[in-house]
Amino acid sequence: MSRRAELALVALFSLAVAVAIFAGLRNAVGGAGGGTPSAYLAGPDGAKGVYEVLQRLGCPLERRRTPLYDLTRARRPPALLVVLDPPDDLTAAELEQVVRYVRSGGAVLAAGDGGGITHCTGWDAHTAFLKGDPTDSQPVEQPVSDLELPPVTAVLRPLDSLLSVQDLDMRRRVRRNLDRESGCSGLAVPERDTLLQTERGKPVILRLRYPGGGVVTLAADPGYFRNRAWRTTDVPFFVLPLLTPATRGRVTWDEYHQGFGRGGSLEGAVLDWLARTPAGWALLQLVAVGLVALAVAAVRFGPARSAIDRRRRSPLEHVEALAVSLEGAGGVDTAVGLIVAGLRRRLGRAGVLRLDEQRAWLSTLELALPTTRARDAVRRLQQAETQPGGAERALVAAQALEDVWEELRPQTTRAGS
Repeated sequence: MSRRAELALVALFSLAVAVAIFAGLRNAVGGAGGGTPSAYLAGPDGAKGVYEVLQRLGCPLERRRTPLYDLTRARRPPALLVVLDPPDDLTAAELEQVVRYVRSGGAVLAAGDGGGITHCTGWDAHTAFLKGDPTDSQPVEQPVSDLELPPVTAVLRPLDSLLSVQDLDMRRRVRRNLDRESGCSGLAVPERDTLLQTERGKPVILRLRYPGGGVVTLAADPGYFRNRAWRTTDVPFFVLPLLTPATRGRVTWDEYHQGFGRGGSLEGAVLDWLARTPAGWALLQLVAVGLVALAVAAVRFGPARSAIDRRRRSPLEHVEALAVSLEGAGGVDTAVGLIVAGLRRRLGRAGVLRLDEQRAWLSTLELALPTTRARDAVRRLQQAETQPGGAERALVAAQALEDVWEELRPQTTRAGS
């Protein structure tokens, strides 16, 4: 790979990492209110820790992953329905089921906008920012001196105050139309108890009691139901009674509107994670960089290079080349001596012999060989060592060595059938 291609890949990788970091920072700043407080999420913004605390206390629990269309038609309705600021709003038919459930004596706890339940009861949860207040949260009046509850980021205000209509009759008419469109008609005027308010007197948590025994608890700040608050503050001591039903029965956590419905698939969840999270974006970009790198490495630019045919030399050619080099250096005697030493080493004899000792060893080897061809090869080797001559002596010695070795090497025979 060329230097230019390597620099391009490094630049693409750096760009992918920078985009991933930017996406993470943007999500961190833009999502200052936290993610969904779902009982399936174990992070700081989730509510799995809250769910597990109630579970360890022995409270009957269930995570509902289906719509609320059959809330009042169930054989055993829940003792408490918990809806914690879901990203998906309840439909008009679901809100109508919630209204019927409350009129029949059911209990509901809604945090934030509660998927529309907060509006259905005539209240609105909005941010706690006030003019002249440098912070985006407000301290609360501590209900018990032993508790230290954190500031809240949202407060409750009546929904009627949001209507720009000044005439009382007209405002009531608009409210009835809103109730009719949203399925919230039928709720009577409740008795209101303020459980928590800010130091400025703004309600934060309200308990609305309806005729027939129905109760709706509104919590403006869903942060009181997140794992972070339950781990680092005194919030659990105050919120735990709100999550404990007054009557016997199970506590149902709405997870369908948190995005955990049963209709999803593993592939869809993976694709959603890749598309919505900074880590998913970074992984997609790294995969794209890898594919680009693979494409760049796979494409050959320019004509194909001609291959060089390298043929391996035979042992005899090596010996001839060695003989020529030794002849040029005037080392024929040295070459012959090395050939004899190589034969001795092949036969398992260690040690370096002098010239007269090599001749004596060759004479002994000639007498010990069993075949005539082998003895003739040893005689040629002796003649190449003793008789004068040029470079042909090294070639003759090499050929004689191969003949001796071929005769001494055990012969393989074919097994009889």
